[in-house]
Amino acid sequence: MSSITMEKPVTRVETRGFKFQWRDFRSLFALAIVIVVLTFLTDGTFFTPRNITNLTRQVALNGILAVGMTFVILIGGIDLSVGSVVALSGVVAGYLQVSLGVAQWTGSQAYLATFLSILSAMTVGLLCGMFNGWLITKHRIAPFIITLGMMVIARGLALIFAKGAAIAPLSENFDFLGQGYLPPMLSVAVVTSIGLGTVLFSIAVGKKTASTSLAVLACVVLTGFSVWTFQGYRGMPIPVLIFGILGNVGALVLQKTRLGRFIMAIGGNPDAAWLAGVPMRKITFGIYAAMGVLAGLCGAILSARLNGALPTAGELFELDAIAAVVIGGTSLVGGMGTVRGSILGAFFMGALNNGMSLLDITEFYQKVIKGVIIILAVWFDMQSQEKE
Repeated sequence: MSSITMEKPVTRVETRGFKFQWRDFRSLFALAIVIVVLTFLTDGTFFTPRNITNLTRQVALNGILAVGMTFVILIGGIDLSVGSVVALSGVVAGYLQVSLGVAQWTGSQAYLATFLSILSAMTVGLLCGMFNGWLITKHRIAPFIITLGMMVIARGLALIFAKGAAIAPLSENFDFLGQGYLPPMLSVAVVTSIGLGTVLFSIAVGKKTASTSLAVLACVVLTGFSVWTFQGYRGMPIPVLIFGILGNVGALVLQKTRLGRFIMAIGGNPDAAWLAGVPMRKITFGIYAAMGVLAGLCGAILSARLNGALPTAGELFELDAIAAVVIGGTSLVGGMGTVRGSILGAFFMGALNNGMSLLDITEFYQKVIKGVIIILAVWFDMQSQEKE
């Protein structure tokens, strides 16, 4: 009888550990499979330094939004307004550049003009995020309703400020934010430093498990792959550098700080978190405000990349970000997920979009395929929740 009692807990723990290991790395495996398949279907065109560099630039915007959306979903929330906030923020930055003449500043003032334009976009995003967070925390209105309303409001304001037309051209200094590159050698140094630091940090603080070993191996492979990519073309795009910094900061906050533990607690069991004294309203408000800032930054980057602010920009960005987060293993009910997984999910979506474009698949079919993938990801997540 005692032997039976001892065997059951051991079996349960091992099974649960295997599930969590699969959740942590399934997006990495899926991304690797997609890369191999697309390389084969495109006769190697997909797997070239030039295409991979362009892919990373395309992924950067969705990746930045996915980092913020990870925190939003982890607390059991949702933000449907990010795409419209991206458009509104970009329009405000463009209005400052063109209508107020900031783009004409020269010399050292040109850098100040760029800074002010970026700051204005992020400020608009912050205000939108604070408005969402205030209504959600103060008046306890469902995040779905609030952010849906903000989605419509922000899109309307973008169209009003831009008068329904693009605002262009923008200054060269500002365009560098979306179109510039780090030199190849500097890119290699940055990637190597980040990769080596991540590996050493994982070895120093991580437990000696198969999961940690696999994570270290994946980091080494990705670092080598990044070096090969950026050295083989023009270097690291500036949006990718920003994405990399924000991704690392987000991962550290979630995994290694008290705030990260509070966020997990809020999403995992709100009642228990409240009883434990977790400042739920402050954290929720801060997360939505931070999500707005990231959307504002993406608006500035997108306008710089296009050399113009479009009031129709950012359509369906919120769905791409949510899809990246879910594909990356974050549970829609909150309390379970990682920033690392969301980043891989963003690359999965980006690789899929890039590959379908190389294969000349029309945009109509691309939307159908992406929709099916989103449904499958949610279904798989719900199945995993039921089994656990």
